[in-house]
Parts: sequence; C-alpha cells; structure tokens
Amino acid sequence: MVTGRKLRTAKIEPLGKKHDRAAFSCGKEKLDRYFREQASQDARRHIAAPFVAVHEESETVLGYYTLSAFAVELGSLPEATAARLSHYPLVPATLLGRLAVDQTHKGRGLGEFLLTDALHRAYGQSAQIASAAVVVEAMDDEAHRFYRYFDFIAFPERQDRLFLPMATIGKLFPKS
Repeated sequence: MVTGRKLRTAKIEPLGKKHDRAAFSCGKEKLDRYFREQASQDARRHIAAPFVAVHEESETVLGYYTLSAFAVELGSLPEATAARLSHYPLVPATLLGRLAVDQTHKGRGLGEFLLTDALHRAYGQSAQIASAAVVVEAMDDEAHRFYRYFDFIAFPERQDRLFLPMATIGKLFPKS
C-alpha cells in the first residue's frame, strides 16, 4: 500500500469552492451526482467531510472520498473481532462513505492513493475521536473486490459492508 500523501503531481485537500465538481465523472451516476450536488452541502452541515485529489498545477479534481463518524453494532461484527473490543452495544468507527476516481485518471493508482490518505487521516484522528475501524459499503462487485484486495473484512451478515480494524491500519503508519 502506498504510504505517501502525494502521487506525482497530485495532492489531497478538503473540498472547497475552487474545485470544479461539474467536470468530474467516474462513470457511476450515483457517485457523480453526489459529488456534483450533495458533497459541499454535507461538508457545510458536518454530515461528511469530502476530500479531493487534485492535480497540483491545474487544480483538476482527479478523485474524491468522504469520511464520517459511524457506529457499528457489536453483534454485527465477526465474533473474533467483537471479542477483542469492549462490550458496549455500539462501537465507534469511521465511515469511508464514498471513494471515486475520475474516468480519465483510472488505472494510475489513484484509488489506492485516496484510500491510503483516508486510512491515514482516520487513524490520525482516532487518538482524539475514538474509532475502532474504518467501515465501507461496497456499492458493486468492483468496489467489493477493491476493498477486499486491501484486506477489508466483510461483515458476517452484510457482505456489502466491510471494515478494516484500526489496529491493522496503525501497522501501516507506525510513525503517525
């Protein structure tokens, strides 16, 4: 997994007014529509924190992801994972709600770059706002394969919902 937060001439920053959302297209209407119509509203309302990967020189949006606070029912986790956690009914987590790469930039490692940044950011914040894992909901088979490739674990009764324990994420960033 890439551990840097730069990819050649790309950087990741919070979504702002300067970012052209209309030009972005990942080829999945639900993700495109969210980015064009909802992302900035979610940011203003503190519902989700959208981050964009942009080309350093042109500020072209290459991809984006969102993070939010989340809670997981302890009983929905695999038994081995649940046994290592405290026995509160709800376990705090970070939701990686959306992750998308513009079609013109696919195949260049941007998905991994965005995921790595999201995991690094979630791990860094977990010391101040407790989070036991990063949770994703794979919208299709392609997304499911992507997260499984990076060792996300499926919930036993919801195969579209996956998680990566914060302890595992911490091993990726030992000096964070």
